[in-house]
Amino acid sequence: MQKTVIHTDLAPDAIGTYSQAIKVDQTVYLSGQIPLLPETMVLVSGGIEEQIEQVLKNLTAVAQAAGGGLADIVKLNIYLTDMADFPVVNEKMAAHFSQPYPARAAIGVAELPKNSRVEMDAVMVLVDD
Repeated sequence: MQKTVIHTDLAPDAIGTYSQAIKVDQTVYLSGQIPLLPETMVLVSGGIEEQIEQVLKNLTAVAQAAGGGLADIVKLNIYLTDMADFPVVNEKMAAHFSQPYPARAAIGVAELPKNSRVEMDAVMVLVDD
């Protein structure tokens, strides 16, 4: 088993004791991303649409640093402080993912770091070329 820490300056730095992602052989475990702007480490302005877009940008940056992309994600966990935002999640996913869509869970939570409204983490599997 080969374990590699993944890091990119194009995604927010970890705000705790974790890595942006860990690659084990061909599987990459992406830590939860909230809608922080990597340059300032503050939440993106706007509503849930902007927050979801920023989270997906952050996940994309980490996935690319690991050698993959959103199309390589096989499992996506979505945490929402308001489940009424779920239809927006579906719209944004349709714009960023194509079939076959990853397996997914959407979980309602009371609170997220930095008062974010959304957080996503993922598992990605890289295919040898």
